[in-house]
Amino acid sequence: MRRALELAQFAREEGEVPVGCVVVQDGKLVGEGWNRPIAAADPTAHAEIQALRAAAAAIGNYRLSGATLYVTLEPCEMCLGAMFHARIARAVFGAVDPKKKIVKPQTAVEGGLLAAECGAMLSEFFAARR
Repeated sequence: MRRALELAQFAREEGEVPVGCVVVQDGKLVGEGWNRPIAAADPTAHAEIQALRAAAAAIGNYRLSGATLYVTLEPCEMCLGAMFHARIARAVFGAVDPKKKIVKPQTAVEGGLLAAECGAMLSEFFAARR
């Protein structure tokens, strides 16, 4: 977590929300990152996403099974989803995000458009892989 705090300082110096993150696998630091959505013009450039991308590149696999992620702020839902897909075994955070409990959805989500075709493409893809 100490290294994550150092990385959060980089974010602060860039005018970003000061959040830093590291990924550790088998006792070795394999990825690190800090918040960069403004600098990268990328809404997904959270510290956790940056660290997950670096870790996956370092080991050559998007599956980070058994890894632990340390981050200075409680992860948002997007980052938790990314950790799930990366197979992160454990996440440890520092500060609780006080805004997390009051965030309301700003995007309307609708489903079912061309559902049969979309579902068929996915089913065919996974059937071919088995």
